[in-house]
Amino acid sequence: MAEVTITVRPRGPYLVQGNVRIVDADGNEYPVDPSKPVALCRCGASQKRPFCDGAHKSCGFEGDDRATPPGA
Repeated sequence: MAEVTITVRPRGPYLVQGNVRIVDADGNEYPVDPSKPVALCRCGASQKRPFCDGAHKSCGFEGDDRATPPGA
C-alpha cells in the first residue's frame, strides 16, 4: 500500500498526497488524480467542498494547528 501524507497548511487546506480515495456520505467516489496533491477544505467556506477553492483567504479563517510532541 502506498503511503499517504496529509499536511495541515497554516491558515489553509489539508494537503493530501499519495494514492487516496475520497468518498461522499453515500459512498460515491470523487475522481482524483493520485499523481497530484489534493487540497481539502477545512474552513467550511469553499463552494467546491470537500475540496479547497481558496475561500479561506477571504473568509477570515485562522487555523494554525501544530502537532503536540509525544509526552508533552
